[in-house]
Amino acid sequence: MGVMTGFRAAVAEAAHGTGGRGTADWRDGPVLPRKVVLVEGTSDRVALETLAARRGRDLEADGVCVLPMGGATEAGRYVGLLGPAGLDVALAGLCDEAEERFFRRPLERFCGRGELDREALEELGFFTCSEDLEDELIRALGVDRVQEVLAVEGDLRAFRIFQRQPAQRARTVHRQLLRFLGTISGRKERYARSLTAALDPGRVPRPLGCLLDRC
Repeated sequence: MGVMTGFRAAVAEAAHGTGGRGTADWRDGPVLPRKVVLVEGTSDRVALETLAARRGRDLEADGVCVLPMGGATEAGRYVGLLGPAGLDVALAGLCDEAEERFFRRPLERFCGRGELDREALEELGFFTCSEDLEDELIRALGVDRVQEVLAVEGDLRAFRIFQRQPAQRARTVHRQLLRFLGTISGRKERYARSLTAALDPGRVPRPLGCLLDRC
């Protein structure tokens, strides 16, 4: 097990009370991440690491641990474990617009400030996607380019069938694509990689690009 993999496992065990090594053993250990990036799920981690690789960076080699929490509602636990009251490592993060409140509340406690607006969250290194990361990627690429990626991945025929479903017919292609990406387990992660890899360098979604710049 790699160092960052072990660290992720230890934090997850401590956050969810599943036993194991826990974070205490890491406090004085030989290696702590230089920075921990808190993200909601694996697809966010995949997208950030893919963009980093495109820019010639290896985040783990740079001491950056991208840590999926299994949902934004877990942010308070993770900030508590990793912030000043815990391991005291530098934090950053990415969240969906609807879930921003779950990050804001523990971060207000973390930095000892009153209500944090979007600008203040960004100053702390936490960036918010307009709706979610998949929405950001679709808007950055455009629906035609996304469908080209679907074709390369072998999913265009399945998407055409999906578009003919009664519940989808009145929706825009953008909304259809957004829904399609979440219909099968593992699809978001796969397309987080392929859509991020297809981005024009000048069309990187702002939250993703700004977060990488802060890592």
